[in-house]
Amino acid sequence: MTILVTRPTFPDVLELLRRHGEVSDSQTGVAEDAASLARRFADVDGALVFGRDRIDADLLVGSPRLRVVANMGVGYDNIDVAACTARGIMVTNTPGAMNDSTADLVFGLMLAAARRIAEADAYVRSELWAAKPDPYFGVDVHHKTVGILGMGRIGKVIAKRAQGFDMELIYHNRTRLSAEAEAASLARYVSFDTLLRESDFLVVQLPYSAENRHLIGAAELAMMKNSAVLINTARGGVVDDAALIEALAAGRLAGAGLDVFEHEPSPNPGFYALKNVVMTPHVGSATQATRHAMAMQAANNLIAALSGMLPPDLVNPEVAPIENKP
Repeated sequence: MTILVTRPTFPDVLELLRRHGEVSDSQTGVAEDAASLARRFADVDGALVFGRDRIDADLLVGSPRLRVVANMGVGYDNIDVAACTARGIMVTNTPGAMNDSTADLVFGLMLAAARRIAEADAYVRSELWAAKPDPYFGVDVHHKTVGILGMGRIGKVIAKRAQGFDMELIYHNRTRLSAEAEAASLARYVSFDTLLRESDFLVVQLPYSAENRHLIGAAELAMMKNSAVLINTARGGVVDDAALIEALAAGRLAGAGLDVFEHEPSPNPGFYALKNVVMTPHVGSATQATRHAMAMQAANNLIAALSGMLPPDLVNPEVAPIENKP
């Protein structure tokens, strides 16, 4: 078996994979263009890929031996799953491993945006503090209403943390949670419009899809409180970045904390001039322990698929061998 690892990862993950095949790995961290990536896929049986790797139909045409694409990440909008399924290629992801780390970052962004931490840090570094005192008034997080759009695994962990801030919890989901799950999270189900109108902090935690593209656009932002803060750690494109920039610049929204953007890694430059937005470069899962757990999870999915077993986190179970289908 030949296994491709497209980007730098942990030595013990590579060692595990080498026990199951010949591994071609990249430790440079340099992004590859589509043609270069396609050449590396030409003769591999399995690939461990990352969110910035675009696995599309054109690449698959030149990958006749490919049997599994193991994505290191819970989201897999970087992979054309339909095209993989059509060619009998299994796709896996890594749900669960990043829940806590992403929820931590949600509150980091929430606090940074609400309390103007990035602005205050720059102010101290400018050495203006003594010459021109500025109180840097922000807004409280405690006892405010947090609305969670997308109450999946990560949404539920965010809700748990919000309880520690004595926040009122509301949520909207395509499917309402069970009564038991609602009671555990202390969250109240509301309509989408009510979520927008009542949230002091709106946390977007939805996967990207064609259906969800620009789900939060100009009309939805106009329904929110002028004092509200929007947090997006899910996927770029769920929020219309241009509309968000306009709302922030006009003061129709108090602030935003963003870990994801449309057109990564080149966000809309309109964000750069805004003081009421805090930005991080898609690092929701970026802790040593979490990324290691995700890499191991992806590697084990890949090994299972190449060994003829059912991968634990199979996205497209219809391509699994008949004897292994659940």
